[in-house]
Amino acid sequence: MFLLAESGEHHIPLIVEFINHYLGEPVYRIQMHTTYPMWKSFFARFGTTPEKVFGVEYSPENAIPWYSIMFVIACILTIIIIWLFKGKLSEDDPRQGQMTLEAGFLAIKDMISSIIGEHGYRHLPVVATFGILILVSNLMGQFPLFMSPTASVNVTFALGISSFVYYNYVGISENGLWGHIRHFAGPKLPALMLPITFLIFFIELISNSIRPFTLGVRLFANMFSDEQVFVQITNLYPPLTQLLIPLVLTGLGVFVALVQSFVFTLLSMIYIGEVSHAHEEHHAEEHHGDEIAVEAVAAA
Repeated sequence: MFLLAESGEHHIPLIVEFINHYLGEPVYRIQMHTTYPMWKSFFARFGTTPEKVFGVEYSPENAIPWYSIMFVIACILTIIIIWLFKGKLSEDDPRQGQMTLEAGFLAIKDMISSIIGEHGYRHLPVVATFGILILVSNLMGQFPLFMSPTASVNVTFALGISSFVYYNYVGISENGLWGHIRHFAGPKLPALMLPITFLIFFIELISNSIRPFTLGVRLFANMFSDEQVFVQITNLYPPLTQLLIPLVLTGLGVFVALVQSFVFTLLSMIYIGEVSHAHEEHHAEEHHGDEIAVEAVAAA
């Protein structure tokens, strides 16, 4: 949130300007010969241009978007943080970093066991990656020279699509394509209730289809609004509002970052549990109720 360079109407971290200063020109030339003609031909069908749609003139200064740079940094920071916390693993004399990682591992493992089942441990690497990476991305906005990549809808939609693709892959690989599609119809009902079965199928199909959108919008809206609240309140009456208020808002921002990473990870677990063949129908119904409860908490 701090040490930002102003560029037009947008505030850009200095590290983004630095990277674009050295890498923006070659990336700009490559994209102008590859992706830009495709975007131009696509939007020409609707009588508009990429510049009008995206609201910015494309140039070497913005060839590499800030959210792409921040997300790559988040990935690197995640690896470094885990490596530092891990330290030298020891069973006899574990250090505080190792114990912290073990506590997080056990917490995620217990959640997987209760939501997906004992057979769900194989999904731990993916679920843990979602949790840690999103948490680091959310917290980046609380430090100088950084912005939260999850404050961009491009990043959150990519994460939502990743979760969507993974749990559908799990469902198809475990139940087969037909079995995965059939689970949208819910429990088997008598032939006289066939219209109800069709209704349930279409409702579940629509519900599952919009999950990447709901996952992405929920995470983006909370992180973007958190940064906007910080900027607007601290600039209300400077310098008074820039003394103690940022400390309170930073604490609130950390809380929001923790909650949103937890909600995204938990919902991903619930979605995996719904398509897992080892769960019975009443477990799927319980997970659907859990999903509603989690979304209510996230909205609050």
